[in-house]
Amino acid sequence: MLVGLAVLWPGGAPSHERTGVGFDRQTQEATVTEVVEVSCKEAGASGVPPTGDTSTAEGSSAVQQEKGTCKRATIRVDSGDDKGRTFTEIVQPDQSRQLHEGQEVVVAYEPSAPKDLQYSVTDINRRLPMGLLAGIFAIAVVVVGRLRGVMALVALAISFMVLNFFILPAILQGSNPLVVAVVGASAIMLIALYLCHGLSARTSVAVLGTLISLLLIGVLGSVFIDWAALTGNTDDNTGLIHGLYPTIDMSGLLLAGVIIGSLGVLDDVTVTQTSAVWELHEANPSMGWRGLYRAGIRIGRDHIASVVNTLVLAYAGAALPLLLLFSIAQSSVGTVANSELVAEEIVRTLVGSIGLVASVPVTTALAALVVAADRPSTEPAVEASAVPARGGRGRRRKR
Repeated sequence: MLVGLAVLWPGGAPSHERTGVGFDRQTQEATVTEVVEVSCKEAGASGVPPTGDTSTAEGSSAVQQEKGTCKRATIRVDSGDDKGRTFTEIVQPDQSRQLHEGQEVVVAYEPSAPKDLQYSVTDINRRLPMGLLAGIFAIAVVVVGRLRGVMALVALAISFMVLNFFILPAILQGSNPLVVAVVGASAIMLIALYLCHGLSARTSVAVLGTLISLLLIGVLGSVFIDWAALTGNTDDNTGLIHGLYPTIDMSGLLLAGVIIGSLGVLDDVTVTQTSAVWELHEANPSMGWRGLYRAGIRIGRDHIASVVNTLVLAYAGAALPLLLLFSIAQSSVGTVANSELVAEEIVRTLVGSIGLVASVPVTTALAALVVAADRPSTEPAVEASAVPARGGRGRRRKR
């Protein structure tokens, strides 16, 4: 992992000329200072087709807008070289994003456009609610998890640093996305697990189980992404990335996303299974590795059922608007599954789920073999009772 970080470490994301498309735009902070109601027809926001054809959905909507009431919003730019400059924007009645006075927004800046059209509202400024929600999350983790919670937050911050300063710039510089993802995911896993759970045999077993499962996910993902001819270039964002950086392997980027996306759930499964086997050994130190494995795998079966369902629902929730479009089009299940947009999610879900399922027996077997080697000693019970129990859980008396 250290060698991979040293070899692949980027000097920063390569620069490029802004396209002014999508996320690749200059943005500034702004505030809505005034909102007044005006006739859509007077504001010129009706958009009636020049041909006068109102039989289409667009034409019918345009007629309704012409008869409706629009809003003229005055927006003041609060950052950048044009701080204090104001401009107006017409908000149509059927527009999903409505503006109100005093609202903080994000505006896009296009220097090559005419002066009156250089600024436009592109989004709402959500920093305050997002920051407050993050603070509530951090407090909840620390209150419940105490020191472990603090360590988990530190590990989370380090994970974001690895993602922002290594994985993303290295991929943009043209490094193999699969190799970058494996090295970056390994770094995140090692730092997070050892920082949160301590440097111990128990944590090392969880690390080894996670690495084996990640290897399986990488192999299966590579085979089926290639076999299914998934390009990874399925929407405007991926198309923009490919246009700006043609050297990026988009299918490799898809595989990298599968690996990184599976890592978080893998950590949960491997740590839980390892802890279960260790606790079983604490409860019955004389139990052999076969007994520990059988007891641990019974716990793992319940874990498998819940985790696989979690993954499927998580991906389905993320792709819900897309699934709604297919439902509206009354497409068959086969047609929907065969489309590249949905096929990507199916491969992502199934490959990740196979890795999760495999991690349970692998980690349980490793944990049982390691912990079973710690046989109870034959010292007198009186002496043993004075020795603190393993794991810092107090004293226990040997029988």
